[in-house]
Amino acid sequence: MQQVTIEPNFPAWRTRARELLVSGIEPAETFWSDGFGGQSDLFPELVVKEIEPRQSNDKSPSDFRIPKAFLDLAETVSCHRDESRWGLLYRILWRIARRGERHLLGLPTDADIRKANTLAKEVRRDCHKMRAFVRFRKVAENEENGREQFVAWFEPMHHIVRYNASFFQKRFTGMDWSILTPDECAHWDGLKLQFSQGVEKSAAPTDDALEEVWRSYYQNIFNPVRLKLKAMQSEMPVKYWKNLPEATLIQDLTAGASMKQEEMIEREPLPLRAAPKNLYLRSLNEMNEVALVSEAGAEDSIPLAEMRKSAHSCRACPLWENATQTIFGEGNEAADIMLIGEQPGDEEDISGMPFVGPAGQLLEEILAEAELDREQIYLTNAVKHFKWKPGGKQRLHDKANRAEMKACRPWLLGEIARVSPRVIVTVGNTAAQSVIDPSFKITTQRGLVEWPNQIEFKGPVVATIHPSFLLRMRDRSERDKNTKLMVEELRLVRTLASKASQRVKVIY
Repeated sequence: MQQVTIEPNFPAWRTRARELLVSGIEPAETFWSDGFGGQSDLFPELVVKEIEPRQSNDKSPSDFRIPKAFLDLAETVSCHRDESRWGLLYRILWRIARRGERHLLGLPTDADIRKANTLAKEVRRDCHKMRAFVRFRKVAENEENGREQFVAWFEPMHHIVRYNASFFQKRFTGMDWSILTPDECAHWDGLKLQFSQGVEKSAAPTDDALEEVWRSYYQNIFNPVRLKLKAMQSEMPVKYWKNLPEATLIQDLTAGASMKQEEMIEREPLPLRAAPKNLYLRSLNEMNEVALVSEAGAEDSIPLAEMRKSAHSCRACPLWENATQTIFGEGNEAADIMLIGEQPGDEEDISGMPFVGPAGQLLEEILAEAELDREQIYLTNAVKHFKWKPGGKQRLHDKANRAEMKACRPWLLGEIARVSPRVIVTVGNTAAQSVIDPSFKITTQRGLVEWPNQIEFKGPVVATIHPSFLLRMRDRSERDKNTKLMVEELRLVRTLASKASQRVKVIY
């Protein structure tokens, strides 16, 4: 029996296991240990020396075909605290690669597979608990980029911080955060995910200004009719209570649940009322409702800067999961002209600004030719997140669907209400369909729109093509023809803006 010492992570195990597999070293000859374990001190007589791979001329790493399903299972199991996991994984690897048991993973009754599946299940459950019970507390706000900074404390059962960090990166892309644990800490600054050594709980904040808001919210949404104490304790173990702001309310809420339930049953039903005309979007991070557009106009609703900040927490459709950030409108907030594009592209998604990629550069040239100053225009997009699909090393633009356009409309309507432009110009099909009509076809209906639009904007709307459409054209003469037509349409926009007698409000 000889010792195999590795760093306590999956890549280190994979590298060492490959070396041993190629060298023909059987699992029975190995005794695995890492920085998280302490078994090597329990049986010193078994640890003769650090095992060295033997030279083997009959096999190379490329000779072994390892199923991806095993690598996925091994990565999950490697996060467990069980000190025997490394030896277990190498034994399964040996059986698949050296013994030719290609269907081993499909045998749930096998002792090794059963053990590995059990460990993997416990890791996944711990990941679920982390996602459910991490509570971020606001500690600061970066004055340079306006991004809020949050810190959370969590005590995982297993070594899941790296394995689970990408979930929080996608879920909370729009804010800077740190998750502190005793083993390892994860940090996200909007650009890069980094890790550091574990810390004591005293390094984490214990309260913030938003927690009283959250407790009030939790208390008001608590439904005594749905209270199931056993299920609640199963899903929310007592060990996590001390880190939850709402934990101080649980005892009182559950104690009075039966009385409140009887009151709800005896209460007379409220009469139905019409939904208010005000347009709302729920901010999931701040736990409150923010009025984007009010019935009386933009004066008594939140300013554009606050709305831009709230948009970074938007989760109204799934596009935020794969996007780097929300791309809100920019430019002159008192502009006569509002230019609405389709959606951000790859470079916009990274930079955080609309129309900065190749299409944006071409647009700027066309605006200049039409004698329009980009600095005097408010530019935005109908869809605020970059929708893309993989294309080798690049992220390829993917057209937003009707539901995604609808989910972004509150932000667009809010921008229109605040800027109150004299003229709107839609750039591309998605923008035209979002503003004018879902059936609008830019290729056949471009130009000044003669009929009412679906956002009820009581001013002129001009529809034109997107600069990216010009960039995709291979026929030079066709591209020049469409470029010239786009310049003429933007000159029309300039004329309409100068002739408009007053700014136009959006009517609901």
